[in-house]
Amino acid sequence: MQIKPILAALRHHKSGTALIALQIALTLAIVCNALFIIRQRMAHLSRPTGVDEASLLVIQNQWAGKPSTDEMSSLMAADLATLRQLPGVADAYATNAWPLGNGGISFGMGYTPEKQASVTSTAIYFADQHTLPTLGLKLIAGRNFQADEIRQAKDVSSMALSEIIVTRDLAEKMFPRGDALGKAVYLSAKPSTIVGIVERMQVPWVYSFADNWAERSTLVPDQLSTLRGDNYVVRVKPGQMDAVFDGVSKALFAANRLRIISPRDGVQRLSDVRTKAYKSDRGMAIMMGLICVVLLAITAAGIVGLTSFWVGQRRKQIGVRRALGATRRNILDYFLTENLLISTGGVIVGSVLAVGLNLGLIAYFELNRMPLAYVGVGVLVVLLLGQLATLAPALRASRVSPVEATRSV
Repeated sequence: MQIKPILAALRHHKSGTALIALQIALTLAIVCNALFIIRQRMAHLSRPTGVDEASLLVIQNQWAGKPSTDEMSSLMAADLATLRQLPGVADAYATNAWPLGNGGISFGMGYTPEKQASVTSTAIYFADQHTLPTLGLKLIAGRNFQADEIRQAKDVSSMALSEIIVTRDLAEKMFPRGDALGKAVYLSAKPSTIVGIVERMQVPWVYSFADNWAERSTLVPDQLSTLRGDNYVVRVKPGQMDAVFDGVSKALFAANRLRIISPRDGVQRLSDVRTKAYKSDRGMAIMMGLICVVLLAITAAGIVGLTSFWVGQRRKQIGVRRALGATRRNILDYFLTENLLISTGGVIVGSVLAVGLNLGLIAYFELNRMPLAYVGVGVLVVLLLGQLATLAPALRASRVSPVEATRSV
């Protein structure tokens, strides 16, 4: 197939050629970046928390009245005893936050007490000796907290922080040589000794600001009761989730009615917390997927329409070529090659636009840099789509007989 006659024919249809090439370029640029965003969102929402989500309930309890600090500690202890004795409950503990909860506190961790010398940020989880078995965390080094290490803190500034348990990612960040166990770090003015390392525990936040330290969590042996109430995490025995979910509020109210537990989200399965936490990511992925489908469909329709129009215009030329000995395969190859040339021009421009659009998204929305592999895959998809879209009108053109074309003039 000679290219020069095809290029000469395209020069007589500059507007249509330019419009289709531009449409292909814009489609490629948007689709590549949309697929990259979808991939990022899917990776984000499928990120493991490190805890046994299917077996966990989260309870947000508020106290009526104004109990004192000492009364708050007693009320917390009574609630934990009630929860642990409830049929179907394996264990429970009180905390300030939980993975995917989008609430909590974070500290800077460093080798010296100076805040400006912090090496990384870390999420702070209040914990006790029941935390690891309740969450199903895997201890890979060191030990769990002991009962005599658990302290009552009046506020965040009064936390002892003498012993801490950290995640593997945090330990490797602070001590890359793998000797974190037993080392001292600073979360405050006083040193904290790493007594244990767990495999993984995600920070409470799913937002982008915490992406760089998403698995750098610290467990501290403190219990903190505030006038707002207490948060409890409950591990449920296999097959007992529905029964415990329905009965846990009743059990707590039976123990003490001077409390408030929201009927809407006071008791939540952690699996439902995950669904809510990543609702926006899931919605963004679906929206981007629909945009890709619509753009590709519009581009394919444009190619089909333009090729069909050109086939109608060239019936005489097709008939002449058939009369001079051109086979149906020659006619088919002509239109496929013509579309390939247009699509090639479009994807060249589109590749540049795709990279430029990604750089703009990086600058204004703090997205990651898109690997060039996405552009390569996008180019192949768009070229294949163009050939498939051209195939039907090209086959119709190949079936035009010399006699029919002549009579149509």
